[in-house]
Amino acid sequence: MELRLYWRIVWKRMWLIVVLVALVTAMTALTYRPPAPTYAATLRFNVGLLPVPPDGADYTYNPLDTWQASEYLMDDLAAAVRGNAFAAAVQERLGPEAPPLAGAFGAATEHRVLTVSITWGDAAQLADIANAAVAVLQENGGDFVGPLGNARPVLRLIDQPVVFPLGRSLKQKLDVPLRLGLALLAGVALTFLLDYLDTSLRDRSDVEDLGLAVLGEIPPLAGRRRWPWERRLP
Repeated sequence: MELRLYWRIVWKRMWLIVVLVALVTAMTALTYRPPAPTYAATLRFNVGLLPVPPDGADYTYNPLDTWQASEYLMDDLAAAVRGNAFAAAVQERLGPEAPPLAGAFGAATEHRVLTVSITWGDAAQLADIANAAVAVLQENGGDFVGPLGNARPVLRLIDQPVVFPLGRSLKQKLDVPLRLGLALLAGVALTFLLDYLDTSLRDRSDVEDLGLAVLGEIPPLAGRRRWPWERRLP
């Protein structure tokens, strides 16, 4: 019984829900702009370190020392790539006309491999940015980490940078459905609010709730239903 009562409340003011959803749909159609395309490029490097013994020291080569130092160096490089100093160095290499690159770079490490990711809104510019990033890391990678003495970091590019488009994010995909869903929920909530504020007597249950006895009820006339929420004769 309560479900039928709720449906009757909603159906009585269905026009309000339809109008609200239609308004949101029209505003969305007028103001919606598809998101700009986004492109990405991924660079993978093998990171190594050429050991240099200090002057006057007896140096014995130990491969494990070199591997451990390379892993520490790779972690430091990953943190540096995500920073503004690296972005500024790549921007400087591109020339004075290059746009600001802060926030365009990401980095991760896995199994002694440094992965650098770049996200940008222009495919042609992204290719230039990727090539500049490769040059900066290979030529000046040691400038972004702690003091290495005479040791020299070596970064070997595993894969050439390839630019590819990124798909739309989940937020972008759900933007329009969420707007319409919120409009629908707002319309339903508004119908219940108006029904709660309506103090008129609409049927016998409203009269009985006042403690009054109902002696008779006049049903609506057949053929006189002008609106969807008006009831017909049983």
